[in-house]
Formats: sequence, C-alpha cells, structure tokens
Amino acid sequence: MEVEAARRDASALDPELLQLPELAPGALRENSSIAEALYLQWLVLPESSKLVKSLIEDAKAGATLNVAGSSASTNAASSSSLPSMFPAGSAPPLSPRSTAGSPRVMRRGSSAGPSSLGSPLKLVSEPVREVIPQFYFKHGRPPPKDLREQCLSRLDHLFFAGEGLQIQEFRPVIKDICKLPSYLSGVLFKKIDATCSGTVTRDAFIDYWFNDNKITMDTATQIFEILRKPGYSYLTQEDFKPVLKELLASHPGLEFLQGTPEFQDRYAETVIYRIFYSINRSGNGHLTLRELKRGNLVAAMQQLDEEEDINKILRYFSYEHFYVIYCKFWELDTDHDFLIDKENLIRYGNHSLTYRIVDRVFSQVPRKFTSMTEGKMGYEDFVYFILSEEDKSSEPSLEYW
Repeated sequence: MEVEAARRDASALDPELLQLPELAPGALRENSSIAEALYLQWLVLPESSKLVKSLIEDAKAGATLNVAGSSASTNAASSSSLPSMFPAGSAPPLSPRSTAGSPRVMRRGSSAGPSSLGSPLKLVSEPVREVIPQFYFKHGRPPPKDLREQCLSRLDHLFFAGEGLQIQEFRPVIKDICKLPSYLSGVLFKKIDATCSGTVTRDAFIDYWFNDNKITMDTATQIFEILRKPGYSYLTQEDFKPVLKELLASHPGLEFLQGTPEFQDRYAETVIYRIFYSINRSGNGHLTLRELKRGNLVAAMQQLDEEEDINKILRYFSYEHFYVIYCKFWELDTDHDFLIDKENLIRYGNHSLTYRIVDRVFSQVPRKFTSMTEGKMGYEDFVYFILSEEDKSSEPSLEYW
C-alpha cells in the first residue's frame, strides 16, 4: 500500500523541483521509470521513511494534508520540507532564476509575478528624475533676495528725500552699495544719467545696478562694464581718462598738482601707459575683461581709497615713479618737441646703450612706435622702453628685449 502511494506521488512529482541540471524535465516526463527510480531511492532514506509514516498517521487521524502536485505553489512549499538526497553539506545551492519570463511557466498559465521559489532578485524601480537647477543666466545670475533687500534698505537712506542725487552726492552710493573704488563714481553717474539731466534717481540706479544684475558680478567685471563704451568688448586708453581726472581732482596725495594742469595731463598719461604696458599682454591697445582679471589693477584701484600717500601705491599710481620717467624723457628731448631720435636715446643712462641696441629699438621690432613721425620716438614709446629697461625680470620686459 505504501509503495502504491509512493508511485502515485512519483507520477505527480514536478520534475523542476528535482533541480537536476544533467536531466532535462522533458526527459523525466517521457521516461517515468527514471522518475520512479529516483523517487524510490528517495523513499528508502531514513528521513523519508519517517516523513511518509507521519503523513499516513495524519491521514488516519483525519488531519488536513497538503497533496503534492496540486499546484506549483504547493510543490514549492512541500519541497522545502523534503529531505535532501545529497549528503549533508554537499548539496549545491538552488538557482536564483526567476520563473517570471520562463516559457514553460507561461505555457502552464501561471502568473508573470515573482518566482514562487523565493528568488532573491528584486524588481528595480524606475530612477527618480533629478531636477537640475538653472545655472546659466544670459544677463547674469539674479541677486539673492536677502542681498537685494539689504541693498535696497541702504538705498532708502541715501535717497531719503525721494529725489535724485547730483554727481557730487553720488560717491557714497558707489562706495557703500557698489563696493567699488570711489574714483569710478563720475563714470558710473554719467553711465546711468544717459539723458545728461544732472541727477540720478533711485529707480534709475536700481534699473542699472539691480535689474541688469550688475550686483552679482565680480569686481573686475563690474569695473569693466562701467568703463567700457556701449557696443565695445574691450577698454581703450580713452576709457581710463575720466577715472584719472577724478583721481587728480579729489585724491589728497595729488592736491599739489592743482595749479599745474600740464603735469596733471602728463601724470594721467603715464599712469595709463603703465597700466596697458603691464596688463594689455596682446599689445594691441584693446584691454579685454580676461586681461583685466589676470592683472592687479583692481587691487591697486581699491588701495587708492585706503592710502592717502599716493607714492605708497607703487603699482601704476606713484607720483615719484612718474616724476622719474618724465624727467628722464625731458632730459633726452633737448629741443622739447616731445620727440626723441637715435642721438637723443644714445645718451640714456650716461651712454649705457650701444648703437646696436638703439638701432634695434628704432627698427620698431620690440614695439611699433605711436609717434607717427619717421625716425622719432614719442613719450608713450619711451615709457614702454624705460619700463622694460629698468625691470628686466617682468614678462613684458622679457618680451620687449
């Protein structure tokens, strides 16, 4: 009786549960004798005998039995309680394959859900789409709300009467709100006052400084935007003349030049020549934003508001440096036509230059002259020469020589 029941169970045994990679499930169905032999081999194991006897006793007692072969899920549940026919510790691990896409399961009409064998494979959820904030703004990044409100609050104190400010009253705006050198106030005032009305209103300043997002630019870019002419992408020497004019009129270290306008012009020219000599690396007279950022002009301009002694600002603005350059040029220019020739230059530094050096300089190989006079060197050309002669360690000097 037990053998007959075992044979019936063997015929209902799902071949997939045997997990025999060397035998295909189809071969077990066609040759039932193989399955029967395997089942009998399992049946003689001690653990199997105990299991069969307990099942028979439960059946006699009228307990509910899980009949093998009723469904795929029942086979999977009962297979976990079946003792292994392999020796302890030598059984290979079950395959983690999923039956969701198995054509055999699909033919049997089972659902396409996860495998009933408890596959460790998990369903991968769709990745969450990350929202990247805007990082490019055509007219510059808008200012943070707290910064804008803070600046607007300060503006209310400066424009307390609701009327516009005149040019002599505009300097606190560029120092407290814009945080820029005060000697740019005149240029910025005229930039905003496009109609030349003589006053700048609060709304006009907000439109230029806040609505155009100038407030979020770096200092070099702010200065560049203030100085450059509309439609140009570079600065010229003319763009710096209003800054030098305001510097000469208001800096305490240059008050002694108030009565000598000729020396004021020469000082302003010398400062501008020194700026372009050091920063305008392309040498074309067009100072780009990149060159302005790479130079040290911004730091020197900021130092003007902090230092009353102009001679302590060694970069570009020192009056003593201007005095030495101009006096040497004046000594060489014997006829004082503001032009020097080869014979004049050969006397430079107590005849320290050779004729070969002078010929090379006047061949304009190091730099083209701007004097527009054949065989003559102008003041700007001399400034470039003397700066290269006195400091041969700088990059412009190395390129010159």
